[in-house]
Amino acid sequence: MTGTTVDTFDTLVGKAATLDDVAARAGVSTATVSRFVNNPQVVAKATAERIRTAIAETGYIPNLLAGGLASSKSKMVAVLIPYLTDSIFNDTMQTMAEELSAAGTTVMLGLTGVSEARTEDLIRAAISRRVDAIIFTGPVTPHVEQMVRRSPALFIQVWDLPENPIGIAVGFSHHAAGRDIARFLMSRGYRRPHVVTAQGARANMRRDGFVAEWLAGENAAPTEASVEVPSRFGHARRIFAEIRRLDEMPDVVVCGSDYLAQGVIVEALAAGLRVPEDIAVVGFGNSSIAGEMRPTITSVEVDGARIAREAIAAIRNRSGAGLPQERWIDVGFRLVARESA
Repeated sequence: MTGTTVDTFDTLVGKAATLDDVAARAGVSTATVSRFVNNPQVVAKATAERIRTAIAETGYIPNLLAGGLASSKSKMVAVLIPYLTDSIFNDTMQTMAEELSAAGTTVMLGLTGVSEARTEDLIRAAISRRVDAIIFTGPVTPHVEQMVRRSPALFIQVWDLPENPIGIAVGFSHHAAGRDIARFLMSRGYRRPHVVTAQGARANMRRDGFVAEWLAGENAAPTEASVEVPSRFGHARRIFAEIRRLDEMPDVVVCGSDYLAQGVIVEALAAGLRVPEDIAVVGFGNSSIAGEMRPTITSVEVDGARIAREAIAAIRNRSGAGLPQERWIDVGFRLVARESA
C-alpha cells in the first residue's frame, strides 16, 4: 500500500466512506460504481478491478437497505457465532432469536467458523444491510474494528469481557472461571490435573487462569493437551490415548467443553476405569448432557439466556448512535459440582 493510500484511508477512519469517495478513487462516475455494486458483471473488467480496489482502500460498504433509507431503523440484528454443532452458544442464540422475533426484529444468523476473512465478510454484509446491531462472539481483528467503528450499528460482544469493547460487552471473565476450577480441584484434594484446551482465545484465557492459580498453590505444573475448535466428543479418543501414555496417570482431566468431557468419561469407562475414583473429569458450559450423563458431569454454568436478554435490552434501550452508559455487563458463572469430580 502506498503512502498516498494510507493517508487517504486514515482520513476516512471515523466516518463512513461514500459512493463519491469510491468514484473519485477509481476515476469513474458514481453511476458506474453503483452499477458495479449491484451487478459487477456489467462493468468492464479493468474498470471493475479499479472499483474493487477503491472499495477495499476506502472501506466503503454499500447501503443495501430497501429504499436506501440509511437513517431509518432496519429492525434487523446480525448474530455471528463460530459454529452450531456442539455449540456452547446455543441457549444464548435460541433465547435471542425468540425474543427478537417476538418484538418484530429479523435475526440474521451467520456462522464465521475460525476464518478471519469469513468473519470480516459477514460483518461487512451485516453493515451493508444497515442492521441495528451486530451481536458477536469471536475475536475482533483490526479490520473488523475499523469497519464497526464507522458503522452506526451497535456492536455487542458476548461471552467475553474485553478490556476496551468497541461497543458493549456482555459476558464473564474466562480467566476467573479457570481460576475457580483450579480452586475447586485443590479443595477436593486432586494433585495431578491434565488440562485439555481448545485452540481459541477464550479457552486459552481459562487455561491461563487455571494454570496460574494451580501453580500459586505450590503444585507441580499440570500436563496439557490441545484440540481443534469446536472441541467435541470425538476428540476424546485421541486425548485419552495420550493420557494413557503419560509417565504418570492424571487424577483429573479438565476439559474445555462438556462434549469433550463426556467423551473422556466414555473412554475411561471403556478402559475399565472408575469415574471419579480412578480419574475425575470436569467439563465446561453445563450443557444438558452434563446433568443427564452417568456419572453426571461437574461443569461451569454460564447463563446464556441472561446474556441474550442483556444484549436485547441494550438494543432496545439505545437512543441515537451513541454508546450505552453501561459498556460492561458481567453475568458471572457458577461451578456445578456433580458426580464426575
